[in-house]
Amino acid sequence: MARTIQSLERAAAMLRLLAGGERRLGLSDISSSLGLAKGTAHGILRTLQQEGFVEQDAASGRYQLGAELLRLGNSYLDVHELRARALVWTDDLARSSGESVYLGVLHQQGVLIVHHVFRPDDSRQVLEVGAMQPLHSTALGKVLSAYDPVAHSEIVEADRQAFTPRTVTGLGDFEGLLDLTRARGWAADVEETWEGVASLAAPIHDRRRMPVGAVGVTGAVERVCQDGELRPEIIAAVRDCARAVSRDLGAGRF
Repeated sequence: MARTIQSLERAAAMLRLLAGGERRLGLSDISSSLGLAKGTAHGILRTLQQEGFVEQDAASGRYQLGAELLRLGNSYLDVHELRARALVWTDDLARSSGESVYLGVLHQQGVLIVHHVFRPDDSRQVLEVGAMQPLHSTALGKVLSAYDPVAHSEIVEADRQAFTPRTVTGLGDFEGLLDLTRARGWAADVEETWEGVASLAAPIHDRRRMPVGAVGVTGAVERVCQDGELRPEIIAAVRDCARAVSRDLGAGRF
C-alpha cells in the first residue's frame, strides 16, 4: 500500500472539521478535536489560509472555510448546471447567428469547452466538447481573464504564445484588451488564434454575481465581420444569450 503524507491527512481532517462543525472554530478547539499540538495545528491553518482554503475572523481569531475552497467545491456542480441552463439559449444563438456556439469555463490555465452547438448548415463539423482553448487569444478566454480574478492571475503569469501575427502577447497591450472587454461587456478574437476565423464572447454570471463561464460564436471572418468590423447583430445576439443564461442561473439583470 502506498504511504500517505501525514500533513495532508491532517489538513484534510481540519477542513472536514470546519465543514461539519460550528461556523467558526478557535485554534484550541481544532487542536484538541484532532489531537494535535497547537503549534502543529497553527502551522497547518496558516498554510491553508495562505492558499485561500481557510479564513480567520479578525475580531474573534476563529477559523472558517475559505472562499477558494468553496469555489473549488462548487465547480463540478456549476459546470453541469451551467450547461443545463444554457442548452436552449445556445441553440437559439446558433440559429440566429448562423454560426457555431461554444460554452467555456476556466480549467487548468485555459478554456475548457463544455458545450458546442454546430453551425446550422449541412457542412461537416467536429464536436469540440472537452477541447481546450488558450486564455489570452480567444474571445472566450479574454472574457474569463477580464472577469475572473483567478483566470486573470493565471494568464498574467503565463507564457502568452503568438499563434498569428495578430495575437496580442505584451502584458500592457493585453491588459488594455481586458479593460476594453470589461467596458463594453464582450471580447473579440479576429484571426488572433486561427487565420480566417473570428469569434466573440460575453460573460455568464451566477446568482452570486460571480463569473462562471463565457458563451460565444465562432465562424469565418467574412461571415462574422462586415467591412472590417464585427457584425453588430451578432454582438447583440451573443450578449442577449449571456444575459439569458445568467438570469436562469439567478444572476438577475445586468
